Amino acid sequence: MPGFPQAMPLHGLIGGLMIGLAAALMLLANGRVAGCSGLFARATGIGNGDMPRSLALAFAIGLPIGAAVVGVTMGVEARFPASFVLLAVAGVIVGFGTRLGSGCTSGHGVAGLSRLSPRSIAATATFMALGIVTATALRLWGVVP
Repeated sequence: MPGFPQAMPLHGLIGGLMIGLAAALMLLANGRVAGCSGLFARATGIGNGDMPRSLALAFAIGLPIGAAVVGVTMGVEARFPASFVLLAVAGVIVGFGTRLGSGCTSGHGVAGLSRLSPRSIAATATFMALGIVTATALRLWGVVP
């Protein structure tokens, strides 16, 4: 794709379909929205909810294991920032934002939009706009190529 030499649209389409299917199954089978931040909060004990902690733990453990299996199978190489401290600080900031926004990208962007939730529409528009602004600023400042 012009301007995106590393883009893999077919992989993105398949991944998006898998995320949508998982969110639909979670809602249909458990009556729960598949919001990762809420599930991780419940799994770690910092959040309350009616979901059994064992199910939240299974989700929290299975998500990175599933990603690793697919990555190895598909030959995808994961790259992380050189600084673990930077990664940890970014994680805390994201966690704060998901608590402030009452959900994360998966909860609002996948499950909330599919239910036409006004709060999720506003949240998704906000984080998409700010993500575009941030990525553009980082490219203009030469922080990322």
